[in-house]
Amino acid sequence: MMKTFEDYFSQFDEELIDKLETIRSEIKKEIPEATECIKYLMPTFVYETKNLIHFAAFTNHIGLYPGPEAVAFLERELSNYKTSKGAIQIPLEDDIHLDLIKKIVQHAKERILKTTKTTNK
Repeated sequence: MMKTFEDYFSQFDEELIDKLETIRSEIKKEIPEATECIKYLMPTFVYETKNLIHFAAFTNHIGLYPGPEAVAFLERELSNYKTSKGAIQIPLEDDIHLDLIKKIVQHAKERILKTTKTTNK
């Protein structure tokens, strides 16, 4: 059973591991207080006890799962990607755009902070 990001990454070739590590590093850089875990068999970052973002490798793409609010909020910037409710597909042949990852996780963090504030009132 997978318990760490390293366990998950070890299934893939070096090129794909590099892309996954790039995503991981950018998320850690943007939100260093987020914690890593495996949920739904995917690498997941948790912030304030809530899921910040999941990501996973597939045959033809890397899936990012920031939630439906982030996908709707960034709809224009995501127009070149296949999306569905809460999911973004980055084709494996594409570079990982760090600015996009940054915007996605910042939006997810803001969403969590807003929900936490309204819940704690």
